[in-house]
Amino acid sequence: MPTRKVLSIPAPDGTQISIPYFEFVGSDPGPHLTVIAGIHGAEYSSIAAARKFVAELDENQVIGRITVMPIVNVLAFWARAPFVIPVDQQNLNRAFPGKPDGSFTDIYAFHVFENIIKGSDYLIDLHAGDIPEALEPFTIFEESAVEAMSLAMAKAFGLKHIVRQRAAGMVVAGSTSATASATGIPAIIAESGENGILDPVAVERHLVGLRNMARFLGVLSGEAIEVGETILYDGWNWLRAEQPGWWEPAHPTGAVVKSGELLGTMKDLWGDHLCDITAPQDGTVLFQTSSPAVIANGILVGLALH
Repeated sequence: MPTRKVLSIPAPDGTQISIPYFEFVGSDPGPHLTVIAGIHGAEYSSIAAARKFVAELDENQVIGRITVMPIVNVLAFWARAPFVIPVDQQNLNRAFPGKPDGSFTDIYAFHVFENIIKGSDYLIDLHAGDIPEALEPFTIFEESAVEAMSLAMAKAFGLKHIVRQRAAGMVVAGSTSATASATGIPAIIAESGENGILDPVAVERHLVGLRNMARFLGVLSGEAIEVGETILYDGWNWLRAEQPGWWEPAHPTGAVVKSGELLGTMKDLWGDHLCDITAPQDGTVLFQTSSPAVIANGILVGLALH
């Protein structure tokens, strides 16, 4: 049985926020893999996958150590809040490594990084499409000194689409994987599931990938299997709304588009056309906002670049 532990984080009202996590320690020495989920509290398929991984993991098969924190952002989980920590409406996955004296989200990120991520040999952060977000399964890793191992982890996880984030003009700065990689910890983010739905297929996809990657890393006994063909993208383009409006995407996720091709339209609340959103480069639509309601500067499409 794993050891049950609690990470305590000071809340603004002086109380303590308790975040449960698990430690598996094998009888033989080996690497330390940290698995986290629920950085965004309504991404239920990824949270469920981490919980199921814990429930089904045999400690006798562990070589070294596995730490699993299934719901990092417990405040957003209980509030059913997409993307942010409800206290200050900031995105936790833009705040790492955090600060002990910054905003509440900065403080939250600081405690998670210092106590859970720092000191790991490898990190995987499980995600899914949040409540207003349609998504094609993919993994992300960062350009860094440890990117070769991060890419190998992404390939072992087995999702078809893999995005390498460039260091220059990084689209998702302050994420778990970017911060871990910058400190020498090979890391990936894996995305499976969409629209805040608890989808058994998405959960199983996460589980299969997680187990195979753990075997590849040598922290779980058994042979890693060969995965199918993967597509590597060199960077992102995240397209945002210049003004609030009613968003209508033109393609499903997974669609391959050419430069200049229509990605969707924005209309006002009268139904009048505001603008067309077109692809600035050739790419694949890996996620997009599925909700018609989009605020100014809201994300519309995540285009992985060919």
